[in-house]
Amino acid sequence: MKRVARAFWLRSPGHGEIRDLSLPEPADDEVLVRTLCSGVSRGTETLVFRGGVPESQHGAMRAPFQDGDFPGPVKYGYLNVGLVEEGPRHLVGRTVFCLYPHQTRYVVPASAVTPVPDTVPAARAVLAGTVETAVNAVWDAAPQLGDRIAVVGAGMVGACVAAVLARFPAVRVQLVDMDPGRAAVARALGVDFALPEDAAGDCDLVVHASATEDGLARSLELLAPEGTVLELSWYGDRRISLPLGEAFHSRRLVLRSSQVGMVSPSRRSSRTFADRLALALDLLADPAFDALITGECAFDELPEVLPRLASGELPGLCHRVLYETAADPA
Repeated sequence: MKRVARAFWLRSPGHGEIRDLSLPEPADDEVLVRTLCSGVSRGTETLVFRGGVPESQHGAMRAPFQDGDFPGPVKYGYLNVGLVEEGPRHLVGRTVFCLYPHQTRYVVPASAVTPVPDTVPAARAVLAGTVETAVNAVWDAAPQLGDRIAVVGAGMVGACVAAVLARFPAVRVQLVDMDPGRAAVARALGVDFALPEDAAGDCDLVVHASATEDGLARSLELLAPEGTVLELSWYGDRRISLPLGEAFHSRRLVLRSSQVGMVSPSRRSSRTFADRLALALDLLADPAFDALITGECAFDELPEVLPRLASGELPGLCHRVLYETAADPA
């Protein structure tokens, strides 16, 4: 019997649709997964939706199970939680996380799914990919006991980084954002909050995740001499300017990039991608992360919802997509 599923595709920048597709029979080393929920990675996915991936980055920006090419048609996404319906005995019936796009069912190698711990609800596990980015960033940042730290930009990535950093002993962590409404998120995560103009300076480390020119400039201003800004923002096809004159050199400031596409050099010899993702899922046992889920929609509503997310009409952090009523074609 032919297996069928439904998937969300970006037909062209700004225009999405749901398509029917056929699924292959899973091989002995593959799994058939029925999606329970997926998450919209607001920064990256809305940039893809707008067609903002530079041609020079088309290869680097490919998602693990992407179909099609930028700017479209393309099937893109990487925050998927589902139930294994067929596959190796030890995985059948398990809830798993996979870096898969928005699709009702899919077949992937068994090695591509990570079991979700019993302590983590499926609905929270959609954050695993973002928490994994935060884990890698913290490995890159290498904070020390008692550090004074600011995280500028309280989006999904910034908030996850702040939540992970808050677990370090004796550190001062302040989440900085232009939206005073993000104070409630900071409070739920157990960190301080400040508007950019009120942020505490003299920082040993600033993690920048606002994807704005002003945010990055303010990050440099918040540093103590010889402090480091770890840049997590990705600007797509936008060019930005920075005040690298003034006191940048005399204060011996450091601006360093971090990107989740490779395991941090500090852990690369001892941790795999699978280890990093498993750690992220373990961290999600903390219910404080529920504060990052700020919206929901049904799978069938994605073509109408994603333009509103991309335009900012629907604000918030992680938008969760539910599949309970998303029936596959007969």
